[in-house]
Amino acid sequence: MIIEDYYAQLDGATPLAGLDLVEPDVEFLIALPGREITGSGRADLEAYIAGRPAVGRRHRVVSRGTDGDVEMIYGIITEGDGRGTGSFSSVALVSPDKRLARYQAFFHPTFGMFPLPTGGAA
Repeated sequence: MIIEDYYAQLDGATPLAGLDLVEPDVEFLIALPGREITGSGRADLEAYIAGRPAVGRRHRVVSRGTDGDVEMIYGIITEGDGRGTGSFSSVALVSPDKRLARYQAFFHPTFGMFPLPTGGAA
């Protein structure tokens, strides 16, 4: 899944490599508690990714699904110590070139479908 590969790149040593998986005119919404980040184009997404603090977080996908050109994932954000800090869901529209054309992500620190891990292995 392209959206899952994108998050794996974000969590890797070179987060900006995820830009290779998006269309040049990608549109996105990242909804965080009390804040929404929107953008259009790779430059906007690059600015968001570059501005994120390096904290060792990981997107651990728990569930995934596809329906034609739409991909959906649900997961838990974990810190380096394995402690869960919240849940996320993301939906992406995949282009004919197999890149993200549009995506929206929602994060919540307390409400989730599954209990958050309290620590240990990530």
